[in-house]
Amino acid sequence: MTSPNDQQQDLIDSTEGIHVVDAGAGTGKTFTVTRRYAGIIDQDDVEPEDVLLVTFTNNAATEMKDRIVSHCEYGMRELSDAPIQTFHSLCHDILMEHGFEAPTLLGIDDRITQSTRIIEDETVEQGLFREFIRRFIDDHPEHDDFFRGITNPTELLGLINQLASKGVFPTADGWYRNGERHLDGDFEAFKATFDELNEPRNDGNKQSRLRYKLGRYGHEKCFLPDAPTKAELRGSRGTKQVPADVSREAFEENREDLKQFVHDVYYEYLSFALGRNYLNFGFLQLFAFVLLCEDHQLRETIEFEYVMIDEFQDSSEIQFKLALLLAGTHNFCVVGDWKQSIYSFQYAAVENITQFESRLDRFVDELNADFERISFLTSPIREIELIENYRSTQSILDFSEQSLVTPASSTDRIDAEAVHDRIVSLSSNVTHENSQIEAIQHEDEEEAVLTKIQEIVGNEAYQIEDDGELRQPEYKDIAVLTRTRDFGRELLSVAEEYDLPLAYEGGIELFRSDQAKLLLAWLRILESDSERGWAAVLEEAGYSLEEVRHTLDHEAYPSNMKAFRAELEAMETIGGIAERVFSQYGYDGSYADVLLTTIQSVHNSTIQTRGDLIRFIETGIDDGSRHDVHASAGVNSVTVQTIHAAKGLEHPIIILANMNSRRFPPSGGSTNAITFDDPIGLRQRKQYAEDYGYPHIHDNWRTDVLRKCLPRGYDEERRLLYVAMTRAKSHLVFSAGENPNTFLEELPVDLEEYHPDVQEVHDGETTQSHFEISIPTPAGPVGHSPHSLMNDDVFEEVEEGRGSEFGTRTHEFAEQYVLGDAVEPANDDERHIKRFIDSLDGELRVEEDAYLPLTVDGGRVTIYGIIDLVHIRPATVEIIDFKTDLSRIVETEYRKQLSVYYHVLSEWFPERDVTASIFYTVDGRHVDIEPLSKSDLIELVRQKSIGSVYSFV
Repeated sequence: MTSPNDQQQDLIDSTEGIHVVDAGAGTGKTFTVTRRYAGIIDQDDVEPEDVLLVTFTNNAATEMKDRIVSHCEYGMRELSDAPIQTFHSLCHDILMEHGFEAPTLLGIDDRITQSTRIIEDETVEQGLFREFIRRFIDDHPEHDDFFRGITNPTELLGLINQLASKGVFPTADGWYRNGERHLDGDFEAFKATFDELNEPRNDGNKQSRLRYKLGRYGHEKCFLPDAPTKAELRGSRGTKQVPADVSREAFEENREDLKQFVHDVYYEYLSFALGRNYLNFGFLQLFAFVLLCEDHQLRETIEFEYVMIDEFQDSSEIQFKLALLLAGTHNFCVVGDWKQSIYSFQYAAVENITQFESRLDRFVDELNADFERISFLTSPIREIELIENYRSTQSILDFSEQSLVTPASSTDRIDAEAVHDRIVSLSSNVTHENSQIEAIQHEDEEEAVLTKIQEIVGNEAYQIEDDGELRQPEYKDIAVLTRTRDFGRELLSVAEEYDLPLAYEGGIELFRSDQAKLLLAWLRILESDSERGWAAVLEEAGYSLEEVRHTLDHEAYPSNMKAFRAELEAMETIGGIAERVFSQYGYDGSYADVLLTTIQSVHNSTIQTRGDLIRFIETGIDDGSRHDVHASAGVNSVTVQTIHAAKGLEHPIIILANMNSRRFPPSGGSTNAITFDDPIGLRQRKQYAEDYGYPHIHDNWRTDVLRKCLPRGYDEERRLLYVAMTRAKSHLVFSAGENPNTFLEELPVDLEEYHPDVQEVHDGETTQSHFEISIPTPAGPVGHSPHSLMNDDVFEEVEEGRGSEFGTRTHEFAEQYVLGDAVEPANDDERHIKRFIDSLDGELRVEEDAYLPLTVDGGRVTIYGIIDLVHIRPATVEIIDFKTDLSRIVETEYRKQLSVYYHVLSEWFPERDVTASIFYTVDGRHVDIEPLSKSDLIELVRQKSIGSVYSFV
């Protein structure tokens, strides 16, 4: 594409007013948006800082800047600070510059500082949340009944993030603005859904869909005795509708205690996060929104003359409202495609674009309810449609539309006419129209897919277009897409048997990997000599089941394994143990790096014991915690991805695999005890109560009925199918196993019984790629531990050690003694500590958080650690770090750690003389440490190149 088509040019030229752009797949959206932006800033009275361009990934923002530079008078240097960024990055910038006091607007007595970290890794945050929720449960016995009904308390973190995305925030004594009404729900909106679902079918001759659904009311449920019977709920025999009063009876419920419980968890977790000096993405947006709502002068100062939002179908409610608060004029343009909205699990609201006009009016009214924050008129709204597709053949485009009206199950009902009315059909611009659209089936689906790949490669029937000419396809032209990641991993495993070149990109369950399971096994052995740990280690070594049993029964562990255990026991750090385990088993590369990074981050951030870390990994295995990965594809390899990972990409040939029942759409639904849904609000599925004097966890009949009135989410599954199909440029193949799904049965394509015959590959030019893990660069300041600056090799040179558990116990004694707990020394180290602490005559503070922000090569880096003891006197402040080492061989490395603490306390106490020291507990030596300068620390950060492998403590 070298010049805009008519529709694209229309958008480029239409710079004034409110615009909604329907930009279908492959229609040159980025091409058009960047030229529009370039045209705007080339105007005499407009500068780059006057135009906000929001997209949804950092990579997309960078690509847009690159394209803009080639179409305007500005260079990359001038645009480097232009507001072309993600919502998260934008909110981070606002808070770093203006948000110091933002938490106080919700009644939280804490601050957002330059050193506040952004937690991106959900595994790390779940570890932090578990620590928080344990404390919360202990501190709030009044909420015990709610926790009795919650199997996994971390589900509450998801609820908090969901509410934050809706703009529902807690304050010290209630809810911010009108947030509580979302929790209460909207009965009128629910009643409309109820009535529609309750209409008799077939001209009144067939019962309503709602009455049919309630035929399973009470199935495998345990309701309280006051719940209505199925007959009472569905109406008398022979009736076609559920009684009308059921809608109100099910909706109305006293939920004040439930709202108070959610409020307390939400508010105190916000306080906990700020106390630990971190925010997640949802909290970034939360505080930015509150700040912009309350500080009218600030909002007017930073608002933009032009606002453009790309991928608007992926925006949440709070993001829509944030964009409105930042818009100083009516020059407001949103670009997206409702057919590609597939991120509801990340709180995207497709209604932002499908109901743009009504939502715009409603959100403006809400924001202006008490003060005029949005001053421009919300009409007229101009719609522009980009319809020329530069990716796919017309056959594929037409076929893909069918997915949007294809049922996902035998009970799925679609208003096909309404969907067709909304679809903007696309017109292909490609030269060659030669598409094959096929479907294959075999019970050994993985081998069938691999056989099909071999059939396609080099086959003239599957020629692809390349620079306007046709050529025969290669492995690299093929992508296998799946709804869920498990099939992709299985396919890769089978491909390895035949040496077929496949490269997996997507998400893996990090803690279900062999590396994680072996590390867990050795941690169990170190913690309690656990048979579970020994069994895993012996099995990995090749012992048969009988040999494992014999070895466990007689504790006849191999001498080399016992020696390895002793080596691990002597190590001081969790990181050292993990690295040694990985080295012993030959695990290296970025996979081991990200596992090590994640474990260290959680271990350090939550100050967990080794036992806590074992439970964390076990939970990660149970939950299937995911990390994104990419494979180092060879020069000619098939790509394997989930559909979500493939969004925004294109491939000449797509094989859409695992089109099987209960796999696409996936089976099951939410099992959370407490849920939030529009329009029914906050609800409790499981509740603790006494039944005839016996305590029991009951199902809530009202929630059960209400949820049967909600849609199943099949519309998004259809959109996922559409996204997968429109990745294909030339050819599209579906594959299934024994039980094809309803999609495949209903789509207008013949399903061929296909017989696998995979041939082993012997081709030196292809590469079988193994998993690699891409460690993301965090938004905002990069967080580090002082230990990141140290040389781990020095620690491994220490021949004698007493292990990390001994160090943990020693530090716990010191903390408890300073705090006045009734503890007595149990060994010489603790006696030395007691004697030393008794000798100090100033104020003592233990376990002080320390944050040191540094600027390294233009980027913000924050080093965070915990100071063991601070001794404060009128003229001096002393940092004391307890070490259980038997020698001073690694003192030079500890100097780096103490230097970080020194510079933090020098800022805290500018009028006092700050010193740093180490107290060696083995013999009571108290050694002064000369700190490094800040410039020395910056150079250490630069030399260690730790920007991509980060921890938070």
